Amino acid sequence: MSLIRVQQVSIAFGPTTILDNVSLTIEAGARMALVGRNGEGKSTLLKIIAGQLIPDTGEVITRSGVNAAYLPQAVPTDFQGSIYEVVASGLDSIGAVLAEFHRESERLGEGHEKSESGKPLIDHLAALQDKIDANDGWSLIQVVEQTLSKMQLDANTDVQSLSGGMKRRVVLARALVTNPDVLLLDEPTNHLDIGAVAWLEKHLATLKCALIFVTHDRKFLDSVANHICEIDRGNLTEWPSGFAAYRINKAQALEVEAQQNALFDKKLAQEEAWIRQGIKARRTRNEGRVRALKKLREQHAARRKVIGKASMSVNQAENSGKIVFETKDVSVSFGDKNIIAPLSTVIMRDDRIGIIGPNGCGKSTLVKLLVNELEPTSGSVHTGTQLEVAYYDQLRAALDTKLSAADNVSGGRDTVEVNGAPRHIMSYMQDFLFEPSRARAPITALSGGEMGRLMLAKLFLKPSNLIVLDEPSNDLDIETLELLEALLGEYKGTVILISHDRELLENVVTRSFVYQGNGRFIDVAGGYEDFERERANSNTLKPVFETSPVLQPAGGSSTAVSKPAGSEKNQDKAENKKKLTYAETLELEKLPAEINILEADIAAIHEKMNEPDFYTDKAAADSKIKEAGELQAKLDTMYERWELLEERQ
Repeated sequence: MSLIRVQQVSIAFGPTTILDNVSLTIEAGARMALVGRNGEGKSTLLKIIAGQLIPDTGEVITRSGVNAAYLPQAVPTDFQGSIYEVVASGLDSIGAVLAEFHRESERLGEGHEKSESGKPLIDHLAALQDKIDANDGWSLIQVVEQTLSKMQLDANTDVQSLSGGMKRRVVLARALVTNPDVLLLDEPTNHLDIGAVAWLEKHLATLKCALIFVTHDRKFLDSVANHICEIDRGNLTEWPSGFAAYRINKAQALEVEAQQNALFDKKLAQEEAWIRQGIKARRTRNEGRVRALKKLREQHAARRKVIGKASMSVNQAENSGKIVFETKDVSVSFGDKNIIAPLSTVIMRDDRIGIIGPNGCGKSTLVKLLVNELEPTSGSVHTGTQLEVAYYDQLRAALDTKLSAADNVSGGRDTVEVNGAPRHIMSYMQDFLFEPSRARAPITALSGGEMGRLMLAKLFLKPSNLIVLDEPSNDLDIETLELLEALLGEYKGTVILISHDRELLENVVTRSFVYQGNGRFIDVAGGYEDFERERANSNTLKPVFETSPVLQPAGGSSTAVSKPAGSEKNQDKAENKKKLTYAETLELEKLPAEINILEADIAAIHEKMNEPDFYTDKAAADSKIKEAGELQAKLDTMYERWELLEERQ
């Protein structure tokens, strides 16, 4: 059953056509991934489907009653208030009432007698209760609370205090409470740590809505998508398969396209030679053949060629000493907060080290400690000899916003030196897919992916025998990531890589420092998958996602506190013993009546199903059977909720 149909949609920005007569049908239960290079129009298409952008031509047809929720690539910065208030705001006007009821109920639990407006608190709660009754809002309160619970969000935490990754989780929860039929996600994994991405994969698998998303995370694509939609040179091609099969089929399609273009070009050259010869040899010509030649010329002019791949190379320095870094009980503390627990390790020449852990755990701090950008609180760091460091900073502080892209790389010179040979700066920039117009543009006009490529272009000019990469995968498209992997694999030097991209870690690193809570990093062989296999056979190693705090205030402590054994069970017991809030008491009072109504509705449908002529109208019968299943699922949820509230009471 189709939910949304995109029909012959086109849109252009300036002289460039981004989408050219694109059509797409989103079916119920779909798991569709939009793939393509940076700037091909993936985010543009999502915005058109979400109704946030109007195409130049074509239309988007949404089936009546279909609810679509959209998660933008950039996390909105205008959200104010608690997590509960932001999530409930996805429910339009009733959401504001639910948020106010939640706030005032909390005040009642704290012993207040007056509402925020100064009215008697009990009277104000009663008035809010009437509004909730009038809008059938009690079931929505349950939806909000269940969503917050599933997404591990503290209802009363201020959104402005959260990290970027946690804000993204809040925005996703806000979309999910609307119970969407179609969920549109633009780069949902951007800036999320490994644990959050793994959690998101599992959570999306439980959703019953159709899903269409954009991501450059290859593991995420493999895990979630079963239908690939590729945007290439303005056209959309569907591949009804997973990502791995798509890559094989795409390579074959490009080979066929190249062969067809070669045959076309050969025929065009023959016809051009014929018409030149024809003018000399004859006064009259075959006008049909001339018209055919004109058509061939038009087709050739309209052809959008495959954009070349980036071509990266690294300026190699002389070999460093055999020992690159040696640390002895080195640690970092801010006040009484332990950021890096005492760490002793040796990094040898040609090691490829991955640093793995949740956002804010101290990964960048550890790197700065090694390269002497930060003094340790205790212990010592010994740096090897002849070390030449090329450092990719995730904050891109090395870029000057006042300069153009080319001047940021060359320092204003017309030529740069690449492995001992001079290159014109524009030629070098084209290796990183910067056309002259983009190379001369101020960097403030560049996209996130272009900024990432610019950082690599600047980084690789510096002769080095140690490359430090802090989150290089953010915003880079899949082709550029794979090229970076290949380059690092051939690099004759030492690599230290901080990344949440599991595929990049798996294909590059040979050792990993994995965060285990309380500032402690352990040294393990291999990458993330190797650590997970070792952890599965260990009683002491902790999963990366368990070392991440559920909520981490932006700019706060970087220390992630691990949970003591059995704390989850104790927390569950404490939760069960906690006194019911005013809202929960009202909910418990209403549940028996609501359960009785549901049971009566289900019984009525079952009676109809027993009638002899029930199955004569197959469509109507299927609809009733589906309705019965949905009501039964809702009834089961109500019973579980009733038991929980009864137990806590």
